[in-house]
Amino acid sequence: MKKVVSLVGARPQFIKEAVIGAEVRRRNAWNHILVHSGQHYDANMSDIFFTELDMKQPDYFLGVGSGFHGKQTAEVLIKFEDLLLKEKPDLVLVYGDTNTTVAGALAASKLKIPVAHVEAGIRQSPKDMPEEINRVLTDHISKYLFCCSDLAAKNLEKEGITEGVFVAGDVMYDLYLKMKPRFTPKETREQYGLEEGRYIIATLHRDFNVDNQDSLRSILEGLVRVKKETGLEILLPIHPRTRKRIVEFGLGGLAGSLQATEPIGYLDLMSLTQDCAAVVTDSGGYQKEAYYAGKRAAVVMPDTGWREIVDSGWNILCGPKAEELAAGVASLSQTRHFPGSLFGNGNAGECIVSSLLA
Repeated sequence: MKKVVSLVGARPQFIKEAVIGAEVRRRNAWNHILVHSGQHYDANMSDIFFTELDMKQPDYFLGVGSGFHGKQTAEVLIKFEDLLLKEKPDLVLVYGDTNTTVAGALAASKLKIPVAHVEAGIRQSPKDMPEEINRVLTDHISKYLFCCSDLAAKNLEKEGITEGVFVAGDVMYDLYLKMKPRFTPKETREQYGLEEGRYIIATLHRDFNVDNQDSLRSILEGLVRVKKETGLEILLPIHPRTRKRIVEFGLGGLAGSLQATEPIGYLDLMSLTQDCAAVVTDSGGYQKEAYYAGKRAAVVMPDTGWREIVDSGWNILCGPKAEELAAGVASLSQTRHFPGSLFGNGNAGECIVSSLLA
């Protein structure tokens, strides 16, 4: 392995790349070319992660930006293909389940360049959600599939994928352990005027939650209800997509009843999570980060790719209904045994790099 092109474009991918890139540099494993698609172009959703996570700056920025799925995927595909023809790498590394992920995998596979997929084997319903489509397609055209758990490997086996499958653990857990000494819970929550154990962190961005006016209104109403019933503050870092919909649907009054903020970087978000009472989210990454912090989460999704956490009883699934959300959050106050070691032991990055070098 002489040259690897690693493609990122959204928050969870920056986090995963931070771990892999650091391990590659530590071992001088190969010439690591980092490409940023530009899928998340907001400074709080992109630039801040390169600064906080000590990532090298991208060698290329494709400048794709936002747009409908077809347009965004096509632009990454076209621009990334040109880059691959120029760089001629031995391997392309993609992460997770975004439009950037599937476009990068398609471009590479059609040029007969092997693809390695980090976070392979995740499956959830509904099967027509964009992320599910992206991850299934990517898995089926990848040569190396790095899974976070045994369950993910079993999901691949059910689809006839058994070659090149590795249960490496979760690189997000690697990063959590590495960055934990830098978390500043007390200082960060005081910046937001929050008291230890007296607030809930809520994040929303899934299309089926925020692009539907009734769903978004009901979720916000549920959060307002939780605030009234529990006396807990609701901190709502607003994703650019969600902010746009709140304005479009005239829901500013509801959002204004909560402590709405701009998107929050990894260090601040994880610092705040250390001292929160609970989490409400539809983020695949954050529901798992909350688990690493020992906090329970109400996941506003019909299903989750991280079924292990729900099956253990730690996290719960909630529909986008105000009463269901309020009841779900209330149930999180019940004492539960913490289910440890669901996603490896914090050495996933080392495992992935070693496997690719073998």
